[in-house]
Amino acid sequence: MDNTPSTGIAEAADRLRGALRTGRPTTPVRDLIGSDDISAAYATQRLVNADRLAAGVTVVGRKIGLTSPAVQRQLGVDRPDFGVLFEDMAYDDGATIDFAQVMQPKVEAEVAFVLDADLAEGPLDAAQVRAAIGRVHPALEICGSRIANWDITFGDTVADNASAGAYVLGTGHRSLDEVEPREVTMRMTVDGTEVSSGDGTACLGDPIEAVVWLARQVRGLGAPLRAGEVVLSGALGPMHAVGPGDTVTATLSGLGEVTIGFSPSSAQ
Repeated sequence: MDNTPSTGIAEAADRLRGALRTGRPTTPVRDLIGSDDISAAYATQRLVNADRLAAGVTVVGRKIGLTSPAVQRQLGVDRPDFGVLFEDMAYDDGATIDFAQVMQPKVEAEVAFVLDADLAEGPLDAAQVRAAIGRVHPALEICGSRIANWDITFGDTVADNASAGAYVLGTGHRSLDEVEPREVTMRMTVDGTEVSSGDGTACLGDPIEAVVWLARQVRGLGAPLRAGEVVLSGALGPMHAVGPGDTVTATLSGLGEVTIGFSPSSAQ
């Protein structure tokens, strides 16, 4: 069996690698892999991420994207996707990130989970997922696009590791005995001005169901969720573009606050 990537997939991966290498966004890759060819899009994602794995960068979790109807409308897509979280994407609560670290950054507030058990066997239903979750955190995801002007279709964003850039977990956390994710309400501000709001039902109806979806998807690809991994379950409201010097804070009911700042440098 020939496992050589198709020409289009290989070229799309090279285009995204070039953007990562130069720090300059590239043209969309849908001309090479299609706008909604799921297999080609994830194959491209795996090729690009393989470079990071080969360099010794550790996978620490996954992100679910496009779960919120508001974000789907913003980006013109109609289904969730997922990407990989690497160790160097994580920032401490209250830290300042170099603005140039993430291309064309946009921030969204989420409920994040840290797993205490693998999700590799069994039905992977809501009961099993809930039992596997050890901690629940407020989180900010700094989404970034290697595609110029965020001119993306579903295929483009999947190929681009689901537009993953960086993330922050709030220092406060709870167990599922203490907080019900679908009942969480969210308010996100930039420099004190509200820019986004929403609640847990915006995330596929329930952030737990988003993790169920993810667990089944990644197990089917032979890469199941493992104990210790972080899962960003998806936005609770619209994402918001940020600029140099901005400070973003999200408050999630029952979970507390999480904050990230951006350096004043605008070099890209």
